[in-house]
Amino acid sequence: MTGREHIDPAAEIDPAIERGVAAEVGCGVGVEVGFEVEVYNAVASVDDPEYPGISITDLGLVEEISVDANGAVSVGLVPTFSGCPALALIAEDVQKAVSAVAGVDDVVVTWLRQPVWTVDRVSEAGRAALANDFTVAVTIGDNPPPCPRCGGATTRTSIFGPSRCRSVHRCLECNENLEAMRA
Repeated sequence: MTGREHIDPAAEIDPAIERGVAAEVGCGVGVEVGFEVEVYNAVASVDDPEYPGISITDLGLVEEISVDANGAVSVGLVPTFSGCPALALIAEDVQKAVSAVAGVDDVVVTWLRQPVWTVDRVSEAGRAALANDFTVAVTIGDNPPPCPRCGGATTRTSIFGPSRCRSVHRCLECNENLEAMRA
């Protein structure tokens, strides 16, 4: 399961893209909805390089997409943290994916300073894929997340994980070491 969200170009587009986060596709005058959907689907096809198979849309990185009648596309992304080493690669992948859409003449990808990314932006599909495919739990609030393997209680063993947005936990029931994505 990739957790990718694709929109049927024949369907009426919902401004919130049915995600419940701020990812909106802005449609300029003279832009056809099918084109707008193709651009969104191109962005949704981009995986986070640390989590192959999990899209940047499911991780909550996409804040805004604007499309105009001249084929210019602007994509605003929110980094998990400003020092993430994958930012340039993600922006390049978005640029390539959107540029491949017929009718796109220009793509600008911008890393936004606001809003700040939080784990609340990760979709349910993204959370499930992180847990099932990578043994990564998502910490919501101050409570330790449940173990993605057995559902048992966990305890944080180190605030320092492999990146600034993750910490290391241990399951108290199955003894699994796991990462927890945090804000």
